[in-house]
Amino acid sequence: QVQLVESGGGLVQAGGSLRLSCAVSGRSFSRYAMAWFRQAPGTEREFVAVMHVSGMTIYEDSVKGRFTISTDTAKNTVYLQMNSLKPEDTAVYYCATDLYYNGTYSAEHWGQGTQVTVSS
Repeated sequence: QVQLVESGGGLVQAGGSLRLSCAVSGRSFSRYAMAWFRQAPGTEREFVAVMHVSGMTIYEDSVKGRFTISTDTAKNTVYLQMNSLKPEDTAVYYCATDLYYNGTYSAEHWGQGTQVTVSS
């Protein structure tokens, strides 16, 4: 059974940076696409970034140029480097796998989430 455990969230001032980590266990890490989503209070969960098995990455428009998704197959870990953070990036961030697309990305397996708060 696949397990996803996020870490690295916290409180940061606008303009600052954070790196989120997601440790993956229970499967062959390199054979599946990995993604990050986020959910702000009172809103639906939204797609942030995906890395496909090919290495191709896709980002939500508002994070392009600021966020970078990457993986370390030796550590079975996926990262989200977040730079130039804005207050509107405040959300719970989720790692996910077993993705599907029906007009927007979603997933079968999710981590528990890690809170990111950006102060103005």
